[in-house]
This record gives sequence, structure tokens and C-alpha cells, in this order.
Amino acid sequence: MIARLAIAAATLILAGLATAATAPDPVMLNNPNPAGFQVYGVQPPPRTVVDEGVEGGRALPVTVSGKGEVWATGVNVPITKAVKAGDKITIYFWAKLQGATGSARIAAAQLQLAAAPYTKIFGDGVTITPQWKLYQVSGVADAAYPKGTLNAAFHLNTGSHTVVLGAVAVLQGG
Repeated sequence: MIARLAIAAATLILAGLATAATAPDPVMLNNPNPAGFQVYGVQPPPRTVVDEGVEGGRALPVTVSGKGEVWATGVNVPITKAVKAGDKITIYFWAKLQGATGSARIAAAQLQLAAAPYTKIFGDGVTITPQWKLYQVSGVADAAYPKGTLNAAFHLNTGSHTVVLGAVAVLQGG
């Protein structure tokens, strides 16, 4: 399992490397394994499932109702390393819509404070389909943040459907 996650993380890193040869190597800021993600707004919290269709082989299905605010149900991925002001950061994540046709929105895929007031540093919404796809959002850190003070956050409550997240890799630099 750990070897598969390491391969998945390497795949995500390679997918995002379109930088000059002299750029410093990117640093992974999180644990990419969906089993370590924090789900809120759903009881009981969902568990990861085996899914050979996604890098890493594990996925986290989150069923949402669409009732209330878009951030009422979501997933947080803890950032476990410090971030410096001016750092370029990219969030790579696998996602799909389960058990439906068409598409749905993830209202926000963003880097944010891990505690109130949960201020957004950068991010954007994305449209997902029933096929696995690798998405990315990028930005620059506006200040220095100690380890444990940021999350990659996904606001999922945009309708009555199931959003499935695979590996998430948050990279600094590169």
C-alpha cells in the first residue's frame, strides 16, 4: 500500500513538473493517502475504498445532499510542513463523480487556514465527471505559515451526489 502511494505521489509530482531544469525540486507538504483526510459534515464519516482506477488504488467517496452552504460538507487535507511567504504551491488531486451521469462542481479546491476564520489563500472550483481526472490549482503563499496551520480544503456540498477523491498531493516549489 505504501509503495503504491509513493508511486502515486511520484506520478502526481511528474504530472506537474513543467518547470525549468534549474528549478529546485518540489517538496510534498502532506500525506497523499485518502485514509488520512478529514471529512466533515457527514455522519458517520465515510471510509476509503479500493479503487484500482485511480493512482494509489484508494479513494474516499463523500455523499452530499446539496442542502445548506457549499462548505457544509467537505474534506480537509492537513499540511504537515511549514510554508514560507512567496512559495509557489500547487494542489494536485484526483476526483470523479460517482453513480451519476453528467457533471458536478467541487465548489472550492483551495489552500486555507486550518482554523477559524478558515481564510482562503488561493484556490478555485472545478467541474468533475464520472471519469477519474487529475486536477490542479496553484497559487503563491501570501505569508509564512508554520506546519499544521494550513489545509488543502475541498467544499463538496453542491448537489445531491457522491464526490470521490483519490490521492491529493500539495507541492511547494518546483
